[in-house]
Amino acid sequence: MLQIYFGGDAKTNSDVFTRGLEHANTTSAILNLVTFGFSFFIPSIVKILGKKWTHSICLLIGGIGLISVNYITNPQLLFVSMGMVGIAWASILSMPYSILSAHLPEDKMGIYMGIFNFFIVLPEIIASLFFGKIMSNYLGNDRLLAVQIGGILLCIASVVCIMIVKDTKKEQLA
Repeated sequence: MLQIYFGGDAKTNSDVFTRGLEHANTTSAILNLVTFGFSFFIPSIVKILGKKWTHSICLLIGGIGLISVNYITNPQLLFVSMGMVGIAWASILSMPYSILSAHLPEDKMGIYMGIFNFFIVLPEIIASLFFGKIMSNYLGNDRLLAVQIGGILLCIASVVCIMIVKDTKKEQLA
């Protein structure tokens, strides 16, 4: 990415590397600001679209944001891409729990949420242990390709969400 957007190499003492690092920090900050800000709008959107469609659309927006990184030539437009990812991240942090809680018996909520968290953490642990090998053996250490695959998987998750999430009776009446 440093070579694509700033025309430099990864020498840590170069001005180009410093500019690239500063830009990466700014895009990360924008992602986090959008995540924070958008999270306040999610309940209003849920009232209009329902949980399933809200989450699905947010995942699709994030997937498009990640995929778009490959096609951007102006580094300033990365702010838009990461803002889109921030929308997905706001939804990812809240909507699965909200969707699940609507389908659980109240007296078993804690148990099922604990099990659900286990199935979130386990893939993260597996990824941290093996993704380096996947990057080197299958993706040729192409980080941009990994971002593309992440975007495609978010788009697939958006479709799967529509297919498997059932609206609650309350949402069906609205």
